[in-house]
Formats: sequence, structure tokens, C-alpha cells
Amino acid sequence: MHSGTRSILITAPTGSGKTMLSAHMLKTAASRNMPAWFIVHRRELIKQSIRAFNDVNVPHGIVASNFMEAKRLPIQIASVQTLIRRLKRYREPKLIIYDECHHCAAGSWKKIMQAFPNAYSIGLTATPQRLDGTGLGNFFQKIVHGPSVSWLIENGFLAPYRIYAPPHVSTDGLHSRMGDFMKEELNALVDRPTITGDAIKHYRRLCEGKRAVVFCVSIKHSQHVVEQFNAAGIPAAHVDGETNIEERDRAIRRFEAGEIRVLSNVELFGEGFDLPAMEAVIMLRPTQSLGMYLQQAGRVLRPSPGKHEAIILDHAGNCERHGLPDEERNWELTMDKCTKKSNGDNISVKVCPSCFAAQFSGKPECGYCGYTFPIQSREIEQKEGELVEVDPATLRRNRMQSQGRCKTLESLIAEGTRRKMKRPHLWAKYVFNARQAKLVRG
Repeated sequence: MHSGTRSILITAPTGSGKTMLSAHMLKTAASRNMPAWFIVHRRELIKQSIRAFNDVNVPHGIVASNFMEAKRLPIQIASVQTLIRRLKRYREPKLIIYDECHHCAAGSWKKIMQAFPNAYSIGLTATPQRLDGTGLGNFFQKIVHGPSVSWLIENGFLAPYRIYAPPHVSTDGLHSRMGDFMKEELNALVDRPTITGDAIKHYRRLCEGKRAVVFCVSIKHSQHVVEQFNAAGIPAAHVDGETNIEERDRAIRRFEAGEIRVLSNVELFGEGFDLPAMEAVIMLRPTQSLGMYLQQAGRVLRPSPGKHEAIILDHAGNCERHGLPDEERNWELTMDKCTKKSNGDNISVKVCPSCFAAQFSGKPECGYCGYTFPIQSREIEQKEGELVEVDPATLRRNRMQSQGRCKTLESLIAEGTRRKMKRPHLWAKYVFNARQAKLVRG
């Protein structure tokens, strides 16, 4: 901050101790009587933050419904939904720490930032990008990188994992909205008894008896999944953001105790759900968002006594779409899309046809079951057939017509992907910006 920088983004994986880091920073602020806020967006994160702050003896107040206020204390743990209605009740902060700061573009977060432009800002997240893949350069000046997922696993701070990707439904033909698949179309695609039945079959084969969290598309989808797990004799429960607070807490306690083996949810446990005893994750929600995928996969990587490894059952094809959870990625403030350090945009994952284990490509054998992958011949395969001359002008006209039908940046990216471009998003952005400039010039 001495360099004149007033806003910093700290990126580190799920389970790397970002909340505890914040508690230590705010303990220093409290010793100087500096007003400072730690802002979260879910009730579960309020409780977890209270435990972390108590562990390092940070006196604090709580700004959230159903909690008694302690406005005289300089440090406040605040729910963003409650804080936005009570801004004038508290001393103006000199430091604000935003947990899960990839939400900063949302209305309430942005209003708080704008209300206190002179406060120092620190953002915390495992995935420093918005849902559409763009960076957070509009909100923070510098980015600080924490340890990688692979380093944390190698040094025992996160659990090793096995990831399986059984045959999944194709998302070809689905439309996108705001950077992700449209929920209505997704729900019609995945809310089928055959898909859930496949999930139950692989749960029994790969993680029988383990506590698993399921990520679903919609409330009805989650409820249907729970019905089928219970019918199969596997104790399961559903929770979502609209579930009664007492009922939600009771379900989590039963899950922790092992009375419930499967806890299905909709957009509730993707961020901040701290339950190290969780042993498996079942993905039934395809997503185009790298951030959402990594947040969901990261839930199960926290270590716990007796937990030798985590199991990820990816029925949604997300690992083939985005890569493995511990791949090295280049996070930047001004990025359009996150790229991997190793090989650009190419997803280097292959799935074993014998056991469905997903792993880095390039290995001659499956690291899970020992299956020997066939060697792909580099010779050109010759087939009988009549060669047809391609008219370059016709080909060029067809491509321009196809490009012209793409009205949004997302559809241009999809067109570039269909053409097998190495970096379709860069081409799409160039075309889109050229169109906008042409409109401005009139």
C-alpha cells in the first residue's frame, strides 16, 4: 500500500487459509483502533468467519440479521445484504476486505465500494474472474498470487483427489446467457432419471458410504435427485437458498454426523462451504464458467483426519471443458479468459475408457486402473471416395454469412471454437470490437 496502491486482489485456492489471513490482518487493524470491515455474502460464511476471528482473538461485531450489533468495536464481520441497508450506522471504514470478491460487479458490492472510495480495499478469491470470464481490473489495481493447488496438495494442505468423468450428456446446441448455459435448457437436459441413476451407480461403485455434496441445476432437479438417492437406500437431503434457515442448519449437522450421506444443493455450497469431512463431490450441473467449476471442485479438497483422498464424480463434463482442478493457471486482472501456464487454451485432459478416470493427457497408461491407451497413428488414413474441389469464394462467403449471424461476443466465441481456432476468444473480441467501432463511426 506504500506505493500508492489502494486496492489489492489476493488470489489463492479454496482451503488455502484466506479467511485466517484476513483475521490476522484485521487483528493488526484492531490494535490500532482502525475501523475495518470483512464482507461476506452467505450466512454460512458469517459463522465460519466468526470461528476464524475467535481463533486469533479478534474482537468483532456482526452486521447480519438475527445477530446483536456491537457498533463500538472497530472490526465488523458483515453480510453484504444487511450492510447495504445499515451503512450509516457504523464508523467509516479505513480498510474493507471483500471475501469471494469475484462478486464485486454485483449491485450491493459495487455500491459499498463507491460509498467509500478512500478506504483501502483487499479482495479475496480462489477464482479472480466474473462469470463471463473477464477479470477484475475495474475493481482492483494489483493482484497477488498465493500458492497453487498442486503445491498445497503436495505439501499436505489440501487432500489429493481422484476425478472420474463417466459418459455425460452432450451440451451441443445449448444457448448461453451471461457467460453460462441457459438454466431452462440445462434443466431439461439433465433432470432425467437415467442421468441420476448413472450418478447413483457410480457413487456406489466409487465412493459407497462417503459423504457427498451434489451440485444441481434447479430446485426441482435437486429434489428429484434426492428422491432417487433415498429410493435407492442412500440417505439424502436437499437444501437451497430458499430453504428455512433452521432446516438448512439441521441438514448440515446431520450431514456432518454422517446420518445423511448425500446433500444436494443449488448454488448454495459452491462458495465458502467449509466442511473438511466432505469426501466426495458429484457434479450434475454443466457450466461454461471456469470459476464455478473450480469453486465446486475445491469444496472437497480440504484435508480431514482419516480422509486419504477426495473423490470428484463429474457427470457434467466440466473437467474436459476446463481442465483438472490442480492445473497451473494464469490469473490476471485484465484478462478476457484465464489461460493455463503450460499449453495455452488447450485442455490437456483425457478420460480412461475402462474406469472413466480423468487425468492429464500424455501418459501411456491410466494412472488409476493401468489401462494402456492406444497409440494414435500419425499416418494419413486413406478412404475411397470422390474428391470434390472446394471453391474458395464459396467457402469464404459461407464463413462470412455464418459469422454475420453471430450477434453477441459469446456466439462469436462459439463460432471460433467450431472453426477449431486456437484462441477463439481473441478472434471473437477483435471482430466484436471492429463492429462496435464501425457503429460509432456511423
